[in-house]
Amino acid sequence: MNFEDYETLPTTDVSTHMTAGAIAGVMEHCVMYPLDSVKTRMQSLSGTTSYRSIGEVLQRMVSQEGILRPVRGMGAVVMGAGPAHALYFSCYEYLKENMTHRGLNNHLAYGVAGSVATVLHDGIMTPADVVKQRIQMYNSPYKNLLDCIIRVYRAEGLLAFYRSYTTQLAMNLPFQSFHFVMYELCQNMWNPERTYNPAIHMASGAIAGGVAAAITTPLDVCKTLLNTQEGTVKVSGLVNAIQAVYKIGGPLGYFRGMSARVIYQMPSTAICWSTYEFFKYMLTTPVAVDSIGETPEAESPPKSRGPAPDMAGSSRG
Repeated sequence: MNFEDYETLPTTDVSTHMTAGAIAGVMEHCVMYPLDSVKTRMQSLSGTTSYRSIGEVLQRMVSQEGILRPVRGMGAVVMGAGPAHALYFSCYEYLKENMTHRGLNNHLAYGVAGSVATVLHDGIMTPADVVKQRIQMYNSPYKNLLDCIIRVYRAEGLLAFYRSYTTQLAMNLPFQSFHFVMYELCQNMWNPERTYNPAIHMASGAIAGGVAAAITTPLDVCKTLLNTQEGTVKVSGLVNAIQAVYKIGGPLGYFRGMSARVIYQMPSTAICWSTYEFFKYMLTTPVAVDSIGETPEAESPPKSRGPAPDMAGSSRG
C-alpha cells in the first residue's frame, strides 16, 4: 500500500480493523500461551494431581514432560485467534460507530456492539479452545493438533467442539461488561482526551482485564470442565457443570486457577490493546518522509475512538 492509499484510508475501514485485530489476537495468545497451559492444568478437575502454585505447575510440566510441553497445542489458538479476532474487532468497530452516529448512548452502544462481536468471536474460538485444552491436559493421548480433531470428532461428534459454547458466552458477555466499565474508569482518569497513548492503553487494559478475569473465574472453571471431558460425556451444559464443580471441589472449586487466570489476563489484555491500537494507528496515520529524509511537522496524536473489545479469550482463556 503506497502513501496515497494510506493517506486516504478511512478510520472505519474494515480491512484495517481486521488486520490489526488478527495480528493482536495471534500475538496475544502466542505470548501468553505457556501461562494458559498452566491455568488449564490448575483448573482441571478430572485428574488426581493437585497443584499449589503456578511455579509448581510449570516446573513439573517441564521436568516431567519436556521443555516444549507448555507450548504444545499452540497451533490451535493460532488458527482460531487470527480469524476470530479479525471478525471480532471489525464487527465491534462497525456496530459501535453506526450506533453512536445514530444517537445511541455511548455506553449502551459499546455493550451491544461488544456482545454481538463476542457471539461471533466465540463461535470460532470455542472449537479451538476445545482442541487446545485437550492437548494441554496431563497425559494427553493426542499426538498433535490434527490427531486431536479427528479423534474427538470420531468419538464424540461435531457437538463436542461446541459443548462449552453457551458457557463461553455466559462467561464472556459479563466479562466484556466488567472490562468496559473498568476500562472507561481508567481512561476517564488517565486519558480524558482519549488520545493515542500506548502506555495508558496498556495500563487500562491490564487493570480492566484483571478485574474482569477474577470476577468470571467460576464460569471459566466450568468451561474448562466441559472442554476437557473425554469419552462418554458425564457433564453437559452450564447448570450441570456448576453442580459438578461444587460436588468435586466445594465452594473453593469455583476459584481454582484464579491467580493464573488473572496473571494471564492482565498482560494478555495489555498486549492485545497495545498491538491493536498500534497497527490501527500505523494503518490510518502515515508519516510522510521526503527524499532527503525530512519529516513533516508533527501532528497531534489522534483521539481514540472509544474502547475496543478484549479478546476472548479470552478470557479468554
